[in-house]
Amino acid sequence: MLVGVVSDTHVPDRVSVIPDKVFEVFSSVDMILHAGDLTSLDVKDELNNLAPMKCVQGNMDRYYGLELPRDEILKVDGLSIGLNHGEVYPRGDTQQLKYIALEMNVDVLISGHTHQPFIKEVDGILLLNPGSPTVPRLAYPTVMLVEIYDGKIETEIVRVGSPTCKIR
Repeated sequence: MLVGVVSDTHVPDRVSVIPDKVFEVFSSVDMILHAGDLTSLDVKDELNNLAPMKCVQGNMDRYYGLELPRDEILKVDGLSIGLNHGEVYPRGDTQQLKYIALEMNVDVLISGHTHQPFIKEVDGILLLNPGSPTVPRLAYPTVMLVEIYDGKIETEIVRVGSPTCKIR
Protein backbone atom coordinates (compact mmCIF):
# COMPACT_ATOMS: atom_id res chain seq x y z
CA MET A 1 0.00 0.00 0.00
CA LEU A 2 1.27 3.44 -0.93
CA VAL A 3 0.19 6.25 1.40
CA GLY A 4 0.51 9.98 0.76
CA VAL A 5 1.13 11.93 3.96
CA VAL A 6 0.63 15.67 4.33
CA SER A 7 0.18 18.19 7.12
CA ASP A 8 -0.15 21.90 7.77
CA THR A 9 -1.65 22.89 4.41
CA HIS A 10 -3.27 26.04 5.90
CA VAL A 11 -5.58 26.68 2.93
CA PRO A 12 -6.98 29.37 2.82
CA ASP A 13 -5.75 31.03 6.02
CA ARG A 14 -2.10 31.36 4.89
CA VAL A 15 -2.09 30.32 1.21
CA SER A 16 -4.78 30.12 -1.43
CA VAL A 17 -4.10 26.67 -2.94
CA ILE A 18 -2.21 23.43 -2.50
CA PRO A 19 0.69 23.28 -4.99
CA ASP A 20 0.03 21.23 -8.14
CA LYS A 21 3.12 19.13 -7.36
CA VAL A 22 1.28 17.63 -4.34
CA PHE A 23 -1.41 16.28 -6.66
CA GLU A 24 1.30 14.87 -8.97
CA VAL A 25 3.10 13.13 -6.11
CA PHE A 26 -0.17 11.71 -4.71
CA SER A 27 -1.59 10.68 -8.10
CA SER A 28 -0.96 6.96 -7.53
CA VAL A 29 -1.42 6.62 -3.76
CA ASP A 30 -3.94 4.23 -2.22
CA MET A 31 -4.70 6.48 0.75
CA ILE A 32 -3.93 9.99 2.01
CA LEU A 33 -3.31 10.89 5.65
CA HIS A 34 -3.46 14.54 6.73
CA ALA A 35 -1.95 15.32 10.14
CA GLY A 36 -3.95 18.48 10.80
CA ASP A 37 -4.16 22.20 10.14
CA LEU A 38 -6.22 21.93 6.98
CA THR A 39 -8.13 25.08 8.11
CA SER A 40 -10.82 24.33 5.50
CA LEU A 41 -12.76 21.17 4.69
CA ASP A 42 -12.28 22.09 1.02
CA VAL A 43 -8.75 20.66 1.40
CA LYS A 44 -10.22 17.35 2.56
CA ASP A 45 -12.63 17.28 -0.38
CA GLU A 46 -9.90 18.15 -2.87
CA LEU A 47 -7.47 15.47 -1.68
CA ASN A 48 -10.25 12.92 -1.21
CA ASN A 49 -10.77 13.12 -4.98
CA LEU A 50 -7.34 11.47 -5.39
CA ALA A 51 -7.68 8.69 -2.80
CA PRO A 52 -9.59 7.91 0.40
CA MET A 53 -8.42 10.32 3.08
CA LYS A 54 -8.18 10.38 6.86
CA CYS A 55 -7.40 13.58 8.70
CA VAL A 56 -7.12 14.80 12.27
CA GLN A 57 -7.64 18.13 13.91
CA GLY A 58 -4.78 20.58 14.25
CA ASN A 59 -4.61 23.57 16.57
CA MET A 60 -5.65 25.96 13.78
CA ASP A 61 -8.55 23.69 12.75
CA ARG A 62 -10.08 24.24 16.19
CA TYR A 63 -9.72 27.98 15.67
CA TYR A 64 -11.61 27.71 12.37
CA GLY A 65 -14.29 25.47 13.90
CA LEU A 66 -13.49 22.28 12.00
CA GLU A 67 -14.90 19.22 13.73
CA LEU A 68 -12.27 16.53 13.16
CA PRO A 69 -11.05 13.70 15.39
CA ARG A 70 -8.07 14.42 17.63
CA ASP A 71 -6.38 11.23 16.47
CA GLU A 72 -6.89 8.16 14.29
CA ILE A 73 -5.45 4.66 14.47
CA LEU A 74 -5.11 2.56 11.32
CA LYS A 75 -4.10 -1.07 10.99
CA VAL A 76 -2.21 -1.64 7.75
CA ASP A 77 -0.50 -4.92 6.88
CA GLY A 78 0.29 -5.80 10.49
CA LEU A 79 1.37 -2.31 11.51
CA SER A 80 -0.51 0.00 13.85
CA ILE A 81 -0.25 3.59 12.61
CA GLY A 82 -1.32 6.60 14.65
CA LEU A 83 -2.26 9.97 13.19
CA ASN A 84 -2.14 12.99 15.52
CA HIS A 85 -1.27 16.65 14.93
CA GLY A 86 1.54 16.45 17.49
CA GLU A 87 0.82 19.58 19.46
CA VAL A 88 3.73 19.28 21.86
CA TYR A 89 6.04 21.97 23.13
CA PRO A 90 8.70 22.44 22.19
CA ARG A 91 7.44 21.63 18.71
CA GLY A 92 8.66 18.28 17.44
CA ASP A 93 9.90 17.04 20.84
CA THR A 94 10.48 13.36 20.10
CA GLN A 95 10.09 12.20 23.70
CA GLN A 96 6.64 13.73 23.96
CA LEU A 97 5.69 12.35 20.53
CA LYS A 98 6.88 8.93 21.71
CA TYR A 99 4.51 9.18 24.69
CA ILE A 100 1.61 10.07 22.37
CA ALA A 101 2.48 6.94 20.35
CA LEU A 102 2.60 4.85 23.54
CA GLU A 103 -0.78 6.21 24.68
CA MET A 104 -2.22 5.35 21.27
CA ASN A 105 -0.44 1.95 21.36
CA VAL A 106 0.95 2.34 17.82
CA ASP A 107 4.14 1.26 16.04
CA VAL A 108 4.26 4.41 13.90
CA LEU A 109 3.13 7.94 14.75
CA ILE A 110 2.48 10.44 11.98
CA SER A 111 2.29 14.03 13.20
CA GLY A 112 2.64 17.57 11.88
CA HIS A 113 2.69 20.95 13.67
CA THR A 114 6.41 21.67 13.13
CA HIS A 115 6.16 22.50 9.41
CA GLN A 116 9.51 20.66 9.16
CA PRO A 117 9.80 17.10 7.84
CA PHE A 118 11.49 14.33 9.78
CA ILE A 119 11.84 10.57 9.99
CA LYS A 120 13.08 9.42 13.41
CA GLU A 121 12.99 6.24 15.41
CA VAL A 122 12.76 6.55 19.18
CA ASP A 123 12.82 3.43 21.34
CA GLY A 124 11.40 1.27 18.55
CA ILE A 125 8.64 3.73 17.58
CA LEU A 126 8.84 5.31 14.14
CA LEU A 127 7.98 9.03 14.20
CA LEU A 128 7.09 10.61 10.86
CA ASN A 129 6.36 14.23 10.00
CA PRO A 130 5.73 15.25 6.37
CA GLY A 131 6.48 18.93 6.95
CA SER A 132 4.28 21.42 5.11
CA PRO A 133 3.75 21.76 1.35
CA THR A 134 2.65 25.39 1.67
CA VAL A 135 4.18 27.15 4.69
CA PRO A 136 7.37 25.34 5.73
CA ARG A 137 9.54 26.61 8.56
CA LEU A 138 13.25 26.68 7.72
CA ALA A 139 12.71 23.84 5.24
CA TYR A 140 11.59 23.11 1.70
CA PRO A 141 7.87 22.59 1.06
CA THR A 142 7.39 18.84 1.45
CA VAL A 143 5.02 15.90 1.66
CA MET A 144 5.81 12.26 2.40
CA LEU A 145 5.26 8.93 0.69
CA VAL A 146 4.98 5.85 2.89
CA GLU A 147 5.01 2.38 1.38
CA ILE A 148 3.80 -0.47 3.57
CA TYR A 149 4.28 -4.09 2.53
CA ASP A 150 4.83 -7.38 4.37
CA GLY A 151 4.70 -5.58 7.72
CA LYS A 152 7.56 -3.30 6.69
CA ILE A 153 7.53 0.42 6.05
CA GLU A 154 9.59 2.60 3.71
CA THR A 155 9.35 6.37 3.85
CA GLU A 156 10.40 9.17 1.55
CA ILE A 157 10.27 12.93 2.06
CA VAL A 158 9.35 14.57 -1.26
CA ARG A 159 10.04 18.22 -2.10
CA VAL A 160 7.07 19.93 -3.71
CA GLY A 161 8.49 23.42 -4.12
CA SER A 162 11.32 25.82 -3.50
CA PRO A 163 12.07 27.38 -0.13
CA THR A 164 10.15 30.55 0.52
CA CYS A 165 11.29 33.63 2.33
CA LYS A 166 9.31 36.63 3.48
CA ILE A 167 11.04 39.97 3.56
CA ARG A 168 9.51 42.59 5.79
